[in-house]
Amino acid sequence: MSSPAPAGGHRPPPLPDTGIGPAPEPGRLDRLVPGLARLTAPNPGVMTGPGTNTYLVGDGQMAVVDPGPQDPLHLEAVEAAAARLGGTIRWVLVTHTHPDHAPGAAALAARTGAEVVGFAAREGFAPDRAVGEGWVLEAPSFRLRALHTPGHASDHLCWLMEGPQVLLSGDHVMDGVTVVIAPPDGDMTAYVANLRRLLALDPPLAAIAPGHGRLLGRPADVVEAVVAHRLAREELVAGALAQAGQATLDELVALVYADVDAGLHAIARASLWAHLRKLAGDGRAVELAGAPSPAYRAVRTPG
Repeated sequence: MSSPAPAGGHRPPPLPDTGIGPAPEPGRLDRLVPGLARLTAPNPGVMTGPGTNTYLVGDGQMAVVDPGPQDPLHLEAVEAAAARLGGTIRWVLVTHTHPDHAPGAAALAARTGAEVVGFAAREGFAPDRAVGEGWVLEAPSFRLRALHTPGHASDHLCWLMEGPQVLLSGDHVMDGVTVVIAPPDGDMTAYVANLRRLLALDPPLAAIAPGHGRLLGRPADVVEAVVAHRLAREELVAGALAQAGQATLDELVALVYADVDAGLHAIARASLWAHLRKLAGDGRAVELAGAPSPAYRAVRTPG
């Protein structure tokens, strides 16, 4: 039996299944494309799926992207995987500083002497080199370009393997699910805009290697589906708010996420707030000042 449609419209469309190759398994080294391998951390969960994907890039002099949590066994496995691939770790890159992606960076660098690269110092993460949009890591066997993609997090970087055109997307794009956008650092307007910019890359993407889940083929289809899903959810939020006139997050979450297990509503509440902030920025809602928790009023449009 299908879940009921949320108040105010239809359920957002499902995301396409474009996964390529094996599903991630913690501790197993998977070679994905030439010059790119994946080792998944043993941190499965509601927010991390099968675990955080740590990527090893290149041959010989290698980069590690997203070393994951500060788990000594995982970091030892990453170092062993590099040796198994015939390389040494010269750089440790992170997509963003959330606790399932970046805390292992300092310890892995200490083990290997690698340079740590990220957007900025934050949440206990301190890069040796702070970089932003367009910075390029040029190595003998690969070229990685930073794309600053705020939305899920203001410091989020995707790393583009130029040539193969594989995007190491962190949490910007994931396998089969949409990522939580948690204000005030998370921003839905920026998130949707930075999804759309992926569609304009030239040459286009050939695949996406997400922070959680399988390698994704048909990247344009995936990105377009995530945008459509987010905008459909936005219309549900707008419809539910218009019906209520004004409401708090807690009053809206069960209406807007009627198609989501109630046990996940506390997580969904963050993305709901991000949608409401976007509606306010678009002139379709107004935040009510002085409310004990975030509350919004619908803006009536003529016609």
